[in-house]
Amino acid sequence: MHPPNSQHPGLQMIWLFVLAIPIACVAWTITHEEVFKQPREFFVRKSHDSATIWLRKFFYLFICEYCFSHYVALFFLWLTRYKLLLDDWRGYLIGFFALVWIANAYMSLYARLRVDIKTERATAVALEKEAEKLEAETEAVRGDGS
Repeated sequence: MHPPNSQHPGLQMIWLFVLAIPIACVAWTITHEEVFKQPREFFVRKSHDSATIWLRKFFYLFICEYCFSHYVALFFLWLTRYKLLLDDWRGYLIGFFALVWIANAYMSLYARLRVDIKTERATAVALEKEAEKLEAETEAVRGDGS
């Protein structure tokens, strides 16, 4: 299946929102997840310690999810030949920036979701510890009363 042309704007929008998902997934995984920790640490070091500003900026592009999503979007544009609104080079350009924007919106939502999940887990652990403490105090009082 080929991406839809400008005569199918509804399908182009579906492709936009669906194609942004793997872009966000790849960009997030490489820039945040444990599986790529060692290469990321190398790029962090190089982005701080390289001799020229050009090298520092080049290596920084691999640790920033926003920056890296541009490379991933370019790859997916090449892979799928996706164009948005127009059927020439301008469609590639519009599609490129739209994909990057949507992918970064997805990553922001995912980051927010992770914060919410961590907060809920921490709250649950704190409540469990408090309940265990109260239960231990109750048992101690009951034990003294017997």
